[in-house]
Parts: sequence; structure tokens; C-alpha cells
Amino acid sequence: MYTIDKHKNRINRLEERTFSDLAFKEREHLQEWIAQEPTCLGEDLLIIQKEFDGFQDTRERLDLLAVDKQGNLVIIENKLDDSGRDVTWQVLKYASYCSSLSKDDIRSIFQQYLKRIGSDADAEEILAEFLEKEDFSEVQLNQGYAQRIMMIAAKFRKEVTSTVLWLMNFNMRIQCFKITPYKFGEQLFLKIDQILPVQDTQDYSISMATKAQEEIATQENLKQRHHVRLDFWSAFLKAANQKNSLFANTSPSKDSWIGLGIGMSGVTINLVVSKNYTRSEVYFNRGSQEENKWCFDFMKEQQTKIEEEFGEPLIWERMDDKVTSRIKTERTDVSLYEKSDWEQMIDFLIDASERMVRAFKGPVRALNKKLKEQNQ
Repeated sequence: MYTIDKHKNRINRLEERTFSDLAFKEREHLQEWIAQEPTCLGEDLLIIQKEFDGFQDTRERLDLLAVDKQGNLVIIENKLDDSGRDVTWQVLKYASYCSSLSKDDIRSIFQQYLKRIGSDADAEEILAEFLEKEDFSEVQLNQGYAQRIMMIAAKFRKEVTSTVLWLMNFNMRIQCFKITPYKFGEQLFLKIDQILPVQDTQDYSISMATKAQEEIATQENLKQRHHVRLDFWSAFLKAANQKNSLFANTSPSKDSWIGLGIGMSGVTINLVVSKNYTRSEVYFNRGSQEENKWCFDFMKEQQTKIEEEFGEPLIWERMDDKVTSRIKTERTDVSLYEKSDWEQMIDFLIDASERMVRAFKGPVRALNKKLKEQNQ
């Protein structure tokens, strides 16, 4: 850091010092500076308590507790010349403790702080004004898990910054501020730099963290879906095998469908389940779009006979823009993720698959014969 001497047209280097050299103390000085001027951390914050120790069954104290403009609690932990190795674990504990604080708890904590500093102001009025609400009843505080963490130190150890960078991938809202005292003659200066996330790339860092979190959530969701599907098909096969032997050689699947051979390669009866529907279908997937459409058209010529044998109209989907084709029956009033629907879905699939085998067995045999004749 330098000062500019306009008269001599030169710059003068400031002397970087340590807080220890200058006899400054963490609680007595640094904490007070931030409490008196919290905007030094780059935004409007309302300090609601110092040395907060209102944690049940623990004697731990957090340096400063604040509220931001969105009503989120901000845990501020100050260190002087060195962050120490354990500061991240320390602030994470504080954040977890604070996550359970209710709106009334926060009001009470702030009122105690005001009394402690000799103010007779009303905590509710200050909170409402700070959050730009007409009345305290409109104020929302500490919603969900949106607690924020700010760590302040002259030097951050690598184990601290590495942990913070990792936590940011999980959408943890953590900021690290590096503070440096300078001296020039008898004047003292304080420089405060946000080093994590880097100020110019903060929006990018947040978006990357959000993306990472979404990807993790997607993975967990897929894993959960696999378990649900496996449980459903296990229940289906148990019930189906008590009714007939169509699925005797079929194993439960983590996929959304299971298939049943019907006497022709690439033509199967598939049973499908999802969050919006369940269906039984004859599926044409012989690899060639032209051949699949020819097979579908062969069946379509026998639509009347097939539907009479099946017992009701079917949905015929040639799907000209796709390689495959299908003929289906389905229900759209059930969901795989509503276990109360499973009995209806299982009954529907057992019944539909039995009737499809009966209705399509003859036409598939005829189709197979026709294709063999053409290939001779």
C-alpha cells in the first residue's frame, strides 16, 4: 500500500505491520472496530450481540453475531495475526448452534445487547427498520439453513482456505477477509480484503457451487429412484408370480421398465412405471427404423381383431420421427413415488400384460413368419 504525494508527484510506501507489534488485541480492538463499523465487511450488517454464549450445554462464545439485509444470521469470527488451524470447525459449530434460533430468540438476544451497551432502544423497532418492514410482525429472521459465516484474520492457513473452498462447493456461504495494519509516520491504516470467494469472481464461485450442489442432489435423487424402482418391481414380481408364470424368469430392476419376450427378436412387451403414469406396451425395436415401421403397419392392419382380443381400444404410436414404435395401454392417475398407488399399478400391469400376451401372440407369430418368407 502506498500514499500519493501530489505535490512531489510520487508515492510513499506504507509500512506493513502486525497487530501484535502495534499492541492491538482481538477482543478489545478488532472486535470493536467491526462492531462499530460493520460496513467495513462490504455490506450493511446489524450487529445484534458480542461474545454470544447462548448455546445450550456449551461454554463456547462467538465473537460477533449479526443480521444481514435478508434477515439471515451472520456469524463473524475474528482472529488477529493468524487464523489458527481449527477456525473452520469452530465457525461451523457456531453456525449449527445458531441455526435453531427462532425469531423471538433473536429479538431477545438483540434486546440484551442493546441493554448491555447502554441503549434503551427497542430491538423490534430497530430490526424492522433495518429490514425495511413496517412492523416487526412482517420481519422474517433466520429462515431455513441460510446462516452465513465471515472469518477475519491477518493470515489464513492453507488448511483453512482449502476447507473453505471445499465447503463452498456445498453452497455454504462463507467469506474470508484478510486484514492488514499499516503505519506511515504516526498514522495507522487498516486494509480489509475479501480473499474468499475472490470478490471479482464471487458470482461465478456461487454459481459453480450451486451447480455442484445441484449435481449432487441429482445423483442422490437418482440413487433414491433406483431404490424405489427396485422395491416396486420386487413387489410386482411377487404378486405377478402368484397369478401366472409370465415373469417367472425376470429379476427386479432399478430401471423404469422390465421386458417380456413374446416370440420375436426386437419385439417385446414392456411394463413401464414413472412418477406420472404406468403402462404396458408392445415395443418394436429391431434396430432398423424402416423395419420397425413395417412391423407396426403389419399390426395396424389387424387392429380390430387385436383390440377385440385385448378387450378395449389401444393407443397406437407409429412415432415416425423415431426409430422405434409402440402400441400401448396406460394409466395416468398413478405415481411410482406414491406407495399408496402401488397396488393399483401392480393390478393394472398384471392384467394388461396377460391380455397383451393373449392378443398379440398370434399376430406376432404371423409377423415373424412373414419376415422369414421375405428374407428367403
